[in-house]
Amino acid sequence: MATAPADPPFEFFALRVLRTDRVSPGFARVTLGGDLTRFASGGRAQRFKLFLPRPGQDTPLVPREAGTDWWPAWQRLAPEERAVMRTYTVRDHRPDAGELDIDFVLHDIAGPASGWARDARPGDPLTILGPNRADNGGVDFRPPPDTDWVLVTGDATALPAVAGILAWLPPGTRATVWIEADHAADLQELPTEADAEITWLFRDRLPHAIRRAALLAAVRDSAFPPGTPYAWLAGEAGAVRDLRRHLVNERAVDRRRITHTGYWRRGASEEDLLAEAVATEATA
Repeated sequence: MATAPADPPFEFFALRVLRTDRVSPGFARVTLGGDLTRFASGGRAQRFKLFLPRPGQDTPLVPREAGTDWWPAWQRLAPEERAVMRTYTVRDHRPDAGELDIDFVLHDIAGPASGWARDARPGDPLTILGPNRADNGGVDFRPPPDTDWVLVTGDATALPAVAGILAWLPPGTRATVWIEADHAADLQELPTEADAEITWLFRDRLPHAIRRAALLAAVRDSAFPPGTPYAWLAGEAGAVRDLRRHLVNERAVDRRRITHTGYWRRGASEEDLLAEAVATEATA
């Protein structure tokens, strides 16, 4: 007897904006509502796909019925008609209220997502592709059981994920955290029960010549706690790569104990990165 295929661990959720809040000069928080009954965030660094409608569309065009084949189905849609797709991280999920918060970095030169967030109004539609079970592939913060302390670094784009990690860490967990943001006014309260040492680096307070390498320099100049670490690094791809090399080559951290994610790449838009992914897949 044939076995019925398992339900995919993710699905499309049609949502609408409930409210917006300018939490700081560099961030807008958009609270979404809709049928979130099956949405199940993993609770820390939970990634999902965000789909925005094109101008003139009432709702984003996405392959809702494609299931696990959504990616090739999305590629087959006409580029000028399919929804604008971006990757974001859950800032907060309140299941009892049926609400989901997303924090958007408001870039000086607004891209499609930050521009949408800047102008979002209650009732505006969007769609997300998110998890329907808590243990899912969109959660990449997974410290091994023998971890003595955790190292977390991120720039502004990783701040929602860092906030989720800190909120999730068990009481007393030793954590060393570096966060890079554009402005001192972007500092946020990051509630945690962990024994966390959090260092903020504000680019507007740094000499221009050292801004790109400030995060690496801060980590390089620091004294690490004793014991076996687990490292989670996210942000600009080049900076993440340099941090990982430092940890492996200069700190002798086992590369298997490092999770590293380039959320963006200097000089490239997400369309560029998507085009590269499509080209790579086509030639594989």
